[in-house]
Amino acid sequence: MTAAIDPYVLAGQIRIKARELGFDLVGITSATPSPRKEFFRQWLDAGKAGSMAYLAKRFDERVDPSVYFPGVKSVICVAKNYYTPLEQNASPTAGKIARYALGDDYHEWIKDRLFLLADWLRQQVPGIETKCGVDTAPILEREIAARAGIGWVGKNTLVIHPQMGSWMFLGEVLCTLELPIDDAAVDRCGTCTRCIDACPTQAITPYEVNGARCISYLTIEHREAIPAEFEKPIGDWLYGCDICQDVCPFNRKAPTTVEPAFQPRFASGSLDVQDVMNWQPTDYQKQFRNSAVRRVKLPILQRNAAIVRSNKS
Repeated sequence: MTAAIDPYVLAGQIRIKARELGFDLVGITSATPSPRKEFFRQWLDAGKAGSMAYLAKRFDERVDPSVYFPGVKSVICVAKNYYTPLEQNASPTAGKIARYALGDDYHEWIKDRLFLLADWLRQQVPGIETKCGVDTAPILEREIAARAGIGWVGKNTLVIHPQMGSWMFLGEVLCTLELPIDDAAVDRCGTCTRCIDACPTQAITPYEVNGARCISYLTIEHREAIPAEFEKPIGDWLYGCDICQDVCPFNRKAPTTVEPAFQPRFASGSLDVQDVMNWQPTDYQKQFRNSAVRRVKLPILQRNAAIVRSNKS
């Protein structure tokens, strides 16, 4: 950093710029290695990632930002609210979609704005380097966001903000610039176990999720036949799951997003599973153009629809 730039002034300007770009929360932390490296290793070794083998492939990068981006000093963390209330759907054949996937694909929205923030930062401090990340990058972004004060990592392992709740998309700008850091968020889960008690597959223990049992994993990441023991617990979830967020007390008064890109394409947050069973590829492409649901192909969605239909019969 040049002598003419006050790092505290710059940090304030970063917050202003990030909010101008549409982000709701901004925090800064140092790019230090994860103190939970061994926990993450044990979690992987215990098979709790299920078939998500990619999580282990870049292990060293995930637990140490300096391996992912040599020379990194600071991480600017941002969050964007995506919560929208949904209309009640009494249809006996409705299959629900997780809220995060009801609007446009958040990856592009977040990345486009992270790139603008990074470009602006390099203009302020010529010579520094930056790298941007969303959840597709090898970054333990929830842990880093908590260190940056965005929110604490709750018992369901999601980042929770005391006013915004957990309906947040996260993103990061890593930079080779040493910035003043924010205080880490304070855990406010207390003795509450609502997320743990509500999980139909018993995937949650305090501050840990067994991914191989999680409905979001089973309906999205797991590409083989879903084990019979989980078919009934999946209930009416066609894609993803929001149960542990729906029951969280901090989500009771979550603000509604005003971002047009994240308005639900289905007002009820659900689809008729019989219709999905009858779709052709063109129907699928039309419904989910520029949607995060495209992470799965039509046969997987129809596999899920068959389970929901069976559960509702």
